Amino acid sequence: MAFSVVILAAGKGTRMKSSLPKVLHSIAGKAMLQHIIDTVTQLGADNIHLVYGHGGEQLQQTIVHNNLNWCLQAEQLGTGHAVQQAAPFIQDNENVLILVGDAPLIKASTLDTLLKTKHDADLALLTVNLDDPTGMGRIVREGDAVKAIVEHKDATAEQLAINEINTGMMVMQGADLKRWLQNLNSNNAQGEFYLTDVIAMAANEGKIIKASHPDSAVEVEGINNRQQLANIERAYQWQQAQRLMTDGVSFSDPSRFDLRGTLKVGLDVHFDINLIVEGNVVIGNNVTIGANCILRDCQIADGAVIEANSIIEQAQVGENCSVGPFARLRPGAVLHENAKVGNFVEMKKSTLGKGSKANHFTYLGDTEVGIGVNIGAGTITCNYDGVNKSKTHIGDGAFIGSNSSLVAPVSIGKNATVGAGSTISKSIADGELAIARGKQRNIEGWQRPVKKS
Repeated sequence: MAFSVVILAAGKGTRMKSSLPKVLHSIAGKAMLQHIIDTVTQLGADNIHLVYGHGGEQLQQTIVHNNLNWCLQAEQLGTGHAVQQAAPFIQDNENVLILVGDAPLIKASTLDTLLKTKHDADLALLTVNLDDPTGMGRIVREGDAVKAIVEHKDATAEQLAINEINTGMMVMQGADLKRWLQNLNSNNAQGEFYLTDVIAMAANEGKIIKASHPDSAVEVEGINNRQQLANIERAYQWQQAQRLMTDGVSFSDPSRFDLRGTLKVGLDVHFDINLIVEGNVVIGNNVTIGANCILRDCQIADGAVIEANSIIEQAQVGENCSVGPFARLRPGAVLHENAKVGNFVEMKKSTLGKGSKANHFTYLGDTEVGIGVNIGAGTITCNYDGVNKSKTHIGDGAFIGSNSSLVAPVSIGKNATVGAGSTISKSIADGELAIARGKQRNIEGWQRPVKKS
């Protein structure tokens, strides 16, 4: 049967103490609401109705989806009132999956099970058992049959002892939902229109109500303050680490890892502590990543070693390369097989050929380096004249002495040598030695200054 989704995301989130709408606070670098929309998209819903309120303009600027139906809840008068804003767009003959916008870890498989539970019922609920259900709506049953959901503030002492709670997620037919919404009232402690009251209405009509459950309670845990936001962030990252270990990754400490995008890994990969992965990252087999590294939209081939405190962004690291420690590969940096960049080396829009080395304190910008080149410490390619960027070409087998400045545009020929301390502004032919520095003078009999009395 066709189905649509209603996501309730109108709350301000006062306890977040923020000007940002609650559902735009991020988990793993992505708004919690975006997590839910991305999950729902996997299910193939016919329509997604987003009920919004506070920060509507920020929501529309942030959330990415081609076909959202935006339903404004101008006044926040409860969850039932929120769903009423989407009711005009709901078809009688479709199932309607209702979700909350502040539970970003809900899995597509869990929602698929909930939809399948509805096949044999008139209404299906997602419920979970908690050791401490304080503040949550309780599931009231007669035998195995669900009869009602009672909000915590309206519950009797006997009902407060119930551990099965409402997650706020449910599915029912459109015609039933719209009929029940029309009959809601606000005769409760909060003076709000509770969506949960439709459960009792369904029970009174003799409808079949069934419940399904998530794999773990963290899936349905909502976020109302920054402490909960931090807890859900760690729960999410722990899930990612568990998945990666299944895929062949070893962690020095899986609790100190952050994935803020997508990561594809090979076999026998090792991550040291405090690794941050952002965007789309691909890592080959037998790769080692040192402590405190950041990988962003990059590819790292088999056998590479990334030493501690290195940053790799929109760059490619070839097979058996070595990077770092304290190296920075900026967008457009490419290392070919067995190349090496060491501590405090920065590359941008540059290629380091097979087996070439820049071991320390070097900047390569807009530079093409050939095969088997040695670049000495303190070398700088001067690629910017204040207006334009120019390229430097360094041929195969060249040797660049320490503390050299190569002023682009310039070419260094194959097997050429640049003497240490040189400033090179003219091209060097193959095999030539270039030295460009002031002549040294040694002065005999020079007297050092003495301290004045």
